[in-house]
Amino acid sequence: MKNVKLLIALLTLMSVIIPFKAEASEAGIDLSIRFFDRRIYYVASDPILIQLTITNNSPSTYRFKLADDRSFSIDFDVRTVSNRRLEDADLLIRRRTEHQQVFFREMAVESGESFSFVEDLRNFVRITEPGSFVVKASVYPELIRGNLVTSSTVAAGSTAELLESTRINLSVRPPVIPGPDGIPLEMDVATGAVLVRQRLAPDQVVEYMLTARQRSQWERFFLYLDLEEMLTRDAARQRRWTAESEEGRRRMVDQYRQELRNDTTDGTISIIPTEYTIERTLYNNFEGTVTAMLRFRNNNFTELKRYTYYLQLKDNIWTIVDYSVLNLGTE
Repeated sequence: MKNVKLLIALLTLMSVIIPFKAEASEAGIDLSIRFFDRRIYYVASDPILIQLTITNNSPSTYRFKLADDRSFSIDFDVRTVSNRRLEDADLLIRRRTEHQQVFFREMAVESGESFSFVEDLRNFVRITEPGSFVVKASVYPELIRGNLVTSSTVAAGSTAELLESTRINLSVRPPVIPGPDGIPLEMDVATGAVLVRQRLAPDQVVEYMLTARQRSQWERFFLYLDLEEMLTRDAARQRRWTAESEEGRRRMVDQYRQELRNDTTDGTISIIPTEYTIERTLYNNFEGTVTAMLRFRNNNFTELKRYTYYLQLKDNIWTIVDYSVLNLGTE
């Protein structure tokens, strides 16, 4: 009789466990990460933007909470090749230890759909040394709750439906190398080598710059731009440049470079052309001009613009120091 009762109990337990395992295996909710704009990363430099994507491969709608302050929804685990975990960023610690109300939205990802968002890794992890690292992300569908000091003390219970991503490799280089003029040398993302200006003809310089912009290769795009000359073509900024110290001028160049990347100033040279044609090239032993027809696709029409690039020859290297734009309508 006891054996019969024990058998019935085991069968009952199996009927509970087996469906649960089947349901878990069919969940089909995947978290993946990738670099949003992969490039050369330095110890203390621009943001390291990571794109997180939640994909629903299940037959039903997946729902989760996403905090307005993402430090309560996601976490990053970054380790060295020796498996040493990097410390949490000071900003992350402050956010999680402050007494505050956490605002969030209820998100729904339908079957077969994905939801993506981008976060700066530096807001989560303190990166103070060069080297090779392994990055993994976690998403907490029910938010990170409890009294937190660091992400390693995330409250137990919030991990019940934790989503973990696959790993990606991150390479962080030492501080940028200053060139002869004090401006950091550019590094090629593809090869990791220092980009060196070549003795190209003026039209080849313009072609190099435009092709790099089409491919979103910022390091190559900036290689033949004389940012100091371009920066000081504005009278107000030229006066400020003259009054600045050497360190202040470097900061102005760095800021100008970032503004060009963000299209917040001189945006017309940063716009990506659909195609371009070099029309005319004129130059002497000191300066030159290159005229090019650029086409920009905009929804159902194409904008036509004629660019004139002004170049100067310094140390046998042609660089772009200015430009003008003539709008020619649409086609």
